[in-house]
Amino acid sequence: MIAKMRSPNLQLYSFLSRLPLLKSYKGKIMVIAFIGTHIPLLSLLIYFVNSTSFGLQLKLRIIVIALVATLIGTALTLYALHNLLAPITLTFLELRKYLLHKELPNLPTEFTDEAGILMADTAHTLKKLDQVINYMADYDDLTGLPNRDLFRDRLQQAVAQAQNSHQMLAIILLRLNRLKRINDTLGYHAGDVLLRNAAQRFASCMSDNDILARLGSNTFAIVQTHLRTVDDIVTLAEKICDASARTFTINQQEISTGASLGIAIYPNDSTNAEHLVSHADTAMHQAQRQGSNYQFYSTDINNGLQERLALESELYYALDRGELLLHYQPQVSLHSGRIIGVETLIRWQNPTRGLVSPAKFIPIAEETGLIVPIGEWVLRTACAQSLAWQAQGFPALKIAVNLSARQFKQQNLVETVTQVLDATGLDPNYLELELTESLMVDNIQQSINVMQQLHNMGIVLSVDDFGTGYSSLNYLKRFPIHTLKIDQSFVCDLVVNSDDAAIVDAIISLAHSLNLSVIAEGVESQEQLDYLQTKGCDEVQGYYFSRPLPANTFTQLLQEGKTLSLAV
Repeated sequence: MIAKMRSPNLQLYSFLSRLPLLKSYKGKIMVIAFIGTHIPLLSLLIYFVNSTSFGLQLKLRIIVIALVATLIGTALTLYALHNLLAPITLTFLELRKYLLHKELPNLPTEFTDEAGILMADTAHTLKKLDQVINYMADYDDLTGLPNRDLFRDRLQQAVAQAQNSHQMLAIILLRLNRLKRINDTLGYHAGDVLLRNAAQRFASCMSDNDILARLGSNTFAIVQTHLRTVDDIVTLAEKICDASARTFTINQQEISTGASLGIAIYPNDSTNAEHLVSHADTAMHQAQRQGSNYQFYSTDINNGLQERLALESELYYALDRGELLLHYQPQVSLHSGRIIGVETLIRWQNPTRGLVSPAKFIPIAEETGLIVPIGEWVLRTACAQSLAWQAQGFPALKIAVNLSARQFKQQNLVETVTQVLDATGLDPNYLELELTESLMVDNIQQSINVMQQLHNMGIVLSVDDFGTGYSSLNYLKRFPIHTLKIDQSFVCDLVVNSDDAAIVDAIISLAHSLNLSVIAEGVESQEQLDYLQTKGCDEVQGYYFSRPLPANTFTQLLQEGKTLSLAV
C-alpha cells in the first residue's frame, strides 16, 4: 500500500532550506504551522478594522479574544507537532549515533503507520548492516571461516581459558600443497572450490570445542582444546593429513593435493599466543622442507631455521667471492680397472664456517633459485677442467655433472648447455648429465623433449640414485638415457642384507636388458666390489678407490695412473 503512494514533492522543502534562519527540519514545520494558524486571525483583524457596523470597544474586545485564542491554539498545535515529529527526530539521532559511534539504535517497533514503520525499518536495517559489517570484518568470504583477526581474538581467549584450567592446547598451522599449480592450470575458480572443500574436510575432523580459521591464501589454523596427551594432537594431525591427501573432484577432474602441518603446544612451547603461532609457523616450514606431513616445534627447529637464514644470506655472495669449488671423484671400469670418468661434486669453503656440507646449502640454493647460476658455474668449470686435463695429455674422460630440478625446468636449459660447450670447446660426447628419477617424471613429455635434445647433441644422460624414486618402467624405456646409477644406500649393506642385494641384482639386470650401462656409487670395500663385479656391474665409484678430490690432487691421481685391482 505504501509503495503505491505518490512520491512527495520536495519543492517547498527545498525553498525553505534556502532560508538562512530555517536550518532545522522541525523549525520549518513550526514556521509553516505558525503561518497557517495566523492567517485566519489576520483576515479577522482586517475585517474588523475595515468594518463600520461595530463599535470600537467591541472591535477591541473581539480582537483581544481572537488573539488569545489564536495564541493558545498555536501553542497547542506547535506542542503537538513537536511531539508528533519525535519519531523522525529520534530516528535521525539514532542513525547519527550508529554512524558516528557504531552504537545500535533502540527504536520502538510496535507502531504501524509511516513514522512507526520508518523507526522499525531503520532499527532492523542497521542491525542487519552491523551484522554484515562484523561478518565481513571477522570472517573469510570464501570459506566462511574466522579470519586472521577473529582467530587471534579466539586464540587469546582459548589460551586464557587453558591457563585458568591448567590444561594443554595445541596450535596447528597447515598449508595446502600445489594450490598455485592448480590455479595456474585449472583456473582460480577450481582453486576456490578446492579451498572450500578442504575447509569442510578439516572441520569434519575436529571436535565442537576446536577452532578452525583461514589465515590467508592456502594457510589454515586450528586450535585444539581440552588436550589430555600429545597423542590427541597426533590423532588430529593424522586425520587432517588423511583428509587433505584424499583426492578432490572439481569440474569432474580428480585433483590431488596434500598439506604440511606445524604444531606448537601450550604451555610446553610458550604461554604467549603470538609466540605459539610463530612456533607453529616455524614447524610448518620445517615440515615443508622435509617433505613430511606434520612437524612439532622444538628449540632445535627454531635454531636450525636461524642458521638456515644465515646460510641463505651468505650463499648469495659465495659465488661472487669465489668460495665455491669443485671436487672430482673418479669412476672406474670393472672391465679394465681404469678411470674412465669423473663425477663433479660442489663444495662451499665458507670463510667462517669452514667446509659447508652440500646437504645444507644445496636445498637452500634450490629454494632460492641460486642453484641456476651456481649450476651453470659448475657446468662451465667442470667442462673447462676436463679440457685442461686433455691439454695436459691425459686420456679424455667423460665428466658427469648433476642437474638439479630447478635447472632442468629452466626453459633455456638446452641453450645454456650449448653455450657452455661452445665457450669451453668440450666435445659433447665427454659430457654426462645426471638426472634424478623424480625430476624426470614430474612432467613426462616435457622431460622427454628436453632429454632428446640433449641426447641429439651427443651428451650422455644418466639416472642418478636409481631405485630411490618412483619412475615407471614404461617411462624409463622412453627416456633417451645411457646409464643407471645405483644409489649408495643399496650398496652400503650389499653383502649383509639380502634385500639390498636383490635390489642391486634387479637394477643391473634391468639396465642390461634395456642396453644401459650400470654404475654403483658408494663402494667402500673389497667385498662390495667383488659382488658387483660378479653380477656384471659396469662401473663403480666410492672411497674404496678414491674420495672426491680437488682438481690438483685429482691431476696427481691421473699422473700416477692408478688402476683398480680386479678379481680375475
